[in-house]
Amino acid sequence: MNNAIFKIFNIIILLVFITSFNLRNMNQNEEKSSSLTQGGYDEVFRPQIHYTPAKNFMNDPNGLIFFEGTYHLYYQYNPEGNVWGNMSWGHATSKDLIHWEEQPVAIRPNELGFIFSGSCVIDKENKAGFGENKLMAIYTSSDQIKQQQSIAYSNDGGQSFINYSGNPVIPNDDENLRDPKVFWHEETKKWIMILAKGILKGVEIYGSENLKEWKHLSTFVIDIPVPDIQWECPDLFQLDYKDSKKWVLLVSVNPRGSFLGSGTMYFLGNFDGQTFTPDPLNYPIWFDYGMDSYAGVTYSNTGDRRILIAWMNNWLYAPEVPVSPWRSAMALPRELKLIEYEGKPILASTVVYEINKIAGPWKKIESQFEPGVAYQIKLSISLDKDSKILLKNNEGERFIFEIKCGTRKLIAYRNAATGKTSFNPKFPVPSLEAPLNVSGDNVILNIFVDQSSIEIITENGSMSMTNLIFPTSIYNSLSVYGVSYKAEMRNLNSIWRKN
Repeated sequence: MNNAIFKIFNIIILLVFITSFNLRNMNQNEEKSSSLTQGGYDEVFRPQIHYTPAKNFMNDPNGLIFFEGTYHLYYQYNPEGNVWGNMSWGHATSKDLIHWEEQPVAIRPNELGFIFSGSCVIDKENKAGFGENKLMAIYTSSDQIKQQQSIAYSNDGGQSFINYSGNPVIPNDDENLRDPKVFWHEETKKWIMILAKGILKGVEIYGSENLKEWKHLSTFVIDIPVPDIQWECPDLFQLDYKDSKKWVLLVSVNPRGSFLGSGTMYFLGNFDGQTFTPDPLNYPIWFDYGMDSYAGVTYSNTGDRRILIAWMNNWLYAPEVPVSPWRSAMALPRELKLIEYEGKPILASTVVYEINKIAGPWKKIESQFEPGVAYQIKLSISLDKDSKILLKNNEGERFIFEIKCGTRKLIAYRNAATGKTSFNPKFPVPSLEAPLNVSGDNVILNIFVDQSSIEIITENGSMSMTNLIFPTSIYNSLSVYGVSYKAEMRNLNSIWRKN
């Protein structure tokens, strides 16, 4: 009885929000948001090489698509405040995946509920009936009791969307069916939709010829030794591997352990147009071994490149990270490939080559260096002995990680020594372990440091670790103990400022 009353109360609150949106924002899609011209993107902890909205709360990326020469980044967004709520599709555009321009909110809550995550496709042959080459959005309508799938189309190149009058296209009476990722499957001549089952775990697969009428095709679920998780934000795509191709299924899960919180796992296998069959590997396999890479999904319509963007935060503490007037950033865009390690395929990710657009010249470093607003270190370390690496600032704050040569693991420590951590007791972590997945006598690490984050990635992308940090000032010295090494760095220019 109490649960029913709670759900009714949520519906009332939702309707109040929707009404207020309609009254205050009827013409907002035709105007640039005033937040786009306020502030200088120079607040404390403001990322300088990662996308953030000018203000308010952002989480999962969705609707990623390359359309008419422009990369569109839609994302879960609260236009009204700096905590989760009023879920809409925020919007940013880019010509190079590095420099972003925030756009007006693209889709706002309606009578079916909040606008949760989803995807975009180009309906080249007018299969949905809204016009050839129409940009279509597929998303979850959520009213806190049930999560249903809806579609919308754009007449202005993705700046705004018109909801289909026949929504929802997949009705549902449960609150555990969300985050549709849709793609065209040429072999079966069908649109395929991948949906996550939330706390029920697993993925549902649907097929359609017109984006309006969907047929359930199969269910994928696998028992993994991680209790009390919910499945979210799935993605399914093909990558080259040796002389053939493999299918990759991404699933974000939350939480993934007693203190680790949000993370993204992946499965490798085959998809025949109806059923996904995983290879017999030791699951779960994590996409990123840090605390702050979640809900990563890939771009549609980028040809041979498979590009992923993830939310750089964690639901354990996302509403409380000490930033304002915005909250949350996206991790640097990654290009995905399958590579072989010890006779098996692994999913590798490297920062897109477009990062070179904002990079200065390489300089050798031994200890102290002059950082800009952000920088990249290329560190080559011998693997014949254990090593310890310190990044430190003038205030004595430091981020420490170690490499164990016997197990070939990287172990990082995020504690009070790194900077501000007291805003949430779950933000500090005793240690984070990641397999390097490299052979040979040394490892090369690319370390991307921004005002409030560190991304550590092996040269070939075999391992990545993404973590938020909140130091008083950016780290400006490097120390390596235990082994021989070579290090160089280059400053990365702000994507917001004129340099």
